[in-house]
Amino acid sequence: MEESIKYLKEQFDLQPVDIRTYPPVVLAYIGDAVYELVIRTILVDQGNRQANTLHKKASTYVKASAQAAMAEAFLPELTEEELSYFKRGRNAKTVSMAKHATMHDYRHATGFEALMGYLYLTDQMKRMIDLIKIGMERTGGTP
Repeated sequence: MEESIKYLKEQFDLQPVDIRTYPPVVLAYIGDAVYELVIRTILVDQGNRQANTLHKKASTYVKASAQAAMAEAFLPELTEEELSYFKRGRNAKTVSMAKHATMHDYRHATGFEALMGYLYLTDQMKRMIDLIKIGMERTGGTP
């Protein structure tokens, strides 16, 4: 997958950017999309199902409470740098909040997404997938 990211950057002439300059909500924005793509990939690979069924199953893993639980499950495994990106996201000031989430879950989910965005943008897909797997195993299994 890392080669795909490298290829994407080459084909669209994306210039290197110091990841530390990205606001945490921007990291969370891309991290949310990448995490959902991982979940959808797992679900689709499990067999042919109706799109509505896939959406409902995916929703149980991408909602704020599930992301917060996963983050708390793999928190002890994070490096200092990964933890700093998680904390930046968790502590970010946002103008809105998910309708069905507590403030705690929403903040931790934003930290989770910021960490996923950081890992993706720094070509660390293997590490991201390993953390997602740890989180799933510790919170009740894979989709």
